[in-house]
Amino acid sequence: MKDLHIDGIWLDASTGTRSDVLNPASGEVIVTVAEAGRAEVDAAVRAARRAFDEGPWRQTTATERGTLLRRTADLLVRDREDLARTESLDTGKTLGEGRIDIDDVTNVFRYYADLAGKDAGRLVDAGSASVVSRITYEPVGVCALIAPWNYPLLQMSWKVAPALAAGNTVVLKPSEVTPLTTIKLVALLEEAGAPAGVVNLLLGDGRVGAAMVEHPGVDLVSFTGGYATGEKIMAAAAKGVRRVALELGGKNPNVVFADADYDTALDYALLAAFVHSGQVCSAGARLIVQDEIHDRFVADLAARADRIRVGDGLDPATETGPLVSAQHRAKVEGYIRGAIEAGATLRAGGKRPEGARYENGFFLRPTVFSDCTRDMAIVREEVFGPVVTVERFTEEADAIALANDTEYGLAGAVWTSDASRAQRVAGALRHGTVWINDYHPYLPQAEWGGFGKSGIGRELGPSGLAEYQEHKHVYQNIDPVPQHWFKG
Repeated sequence: MKDLHIDGIWLDASTGTRSDVLNPASGEVIVTVAEAGRAEVDAAVRAARRAFDEGPWRQTTATERGTLLRRTADLLVRDREDLARTESLDTGKTLGEGRIDIDDVTNVFRYYADLAGKDAGRLVDAGSASVVSRITYEPVGVCALIAPWNYPLLQMSWKVAPALAAGNTVVLKPSEVTPLTTIKLVALLEEAGAPAGVVNLLLGDGRVGAAMVEHPGVDLVSFTGGYATGEKIMAAAAKGVRRVALELGGKNPNVVFADADYDTALDYALLAAFVHSGQVCSAGARLIVQDEIHDRFVADLAARADRIRVGDGLDPATETGPLVSAQHRAKVEGYIRGAIEAGATLRAGGKRPEGARYENGFFLRPTVFSDCTRDMAIVREEVFGPVVTVERFTEEADAIALANDTEYGLAGAVWTSDASRAQRVAGALRHGTVWINDYHPYLPQAEWGGFGKSGIGRELGPSGLAEYQEHKHVYQNIDPVPQHWFKG
């Protein structure tokens, strides 16, 4: 099987190395895929550079690029069920979640197809009738796009759709853990008419990503993943002063006031924490509940968590699936042990489910901790698993202080029936997205990104397109006259 795509050709890696892609629900090998080496990284970047500098892509109009994205969206609709099933098989998420992901990917492609040609720049008043001053938008160049394993196709779409809409060429690298739907996406882009070299695909681990980031032919790096890797990417991109866009996760507060609609807030607290087994950068892993309802809320939350049906994502009865790998489950279990040792009270879960059908998969029960304090690692650090911690507050100011007491700032939510309070708290939260009486929805037309250690730059919305554009000022003097600055 040839898995790499460079300059319009599907090929194997010169390294001869292949890696297993596992089904998280069973531990079984789905398929083996090629691992690129430095030779393939260099070839892919050079192909993207040629396509950008010399190929027909450079002469395409925004309308033509929008047509490519629109065709890709139509192909995503055609292959929706196959892609959703592949995403479920690859990541462990439920088939229902997989279908939602593919619909969201389709919407992202359509949004940027429409946005591509809408803003042709702007005129600037230079204060003179003889001067025409305008701002134009041009592509950055060759973009290295590195996506995570939890939402492999969705997160890649947030990068590739605006990058292509802006006129760039791209080199894609999905996570080595979940590469399958990105391989299919590249095939769809090729079918939709992407010229050779415009879209290139590399597979492999962090060494491949590092080689992409270090390559001098790359003009921009967009990465979604862990904070430590993001720091390394920024340092590497500093050589040559390449642009970076980073989304590095979060430790997201979900604040519930006593006047909130109790049942709805409880239902969404479960959704916030346990969808995709908590393997979501915006997961509501920090539940902050007002004193008056705290004890009842925790008890009901734990009881509901214990009833969540864990299983294979392809089983229609499953409500949440496994973790992505044995190594990741072990990491989450380490946080659980540390929380118990630190004095947190385990109210639900904290262990692997029992039974023959769980033996070979990477399952972990939804877990609830109460009596949590800000000095606990499980409260401070991104666990990225089916774990929610509960803190309590008395006054509004206390809730805001707790919610903002984090190095991250990706997302958060506030639940209250008081509209004025909702706006006050939302305005005070230092997080890139704030939901009021809701959790998890996003819109392709609304920016996504965070404050602090959650990263820099924005994806989605007009700003998501601007990340992949250079802004040029063109100043034209229509009727120049001598100024006689120098008398010689």
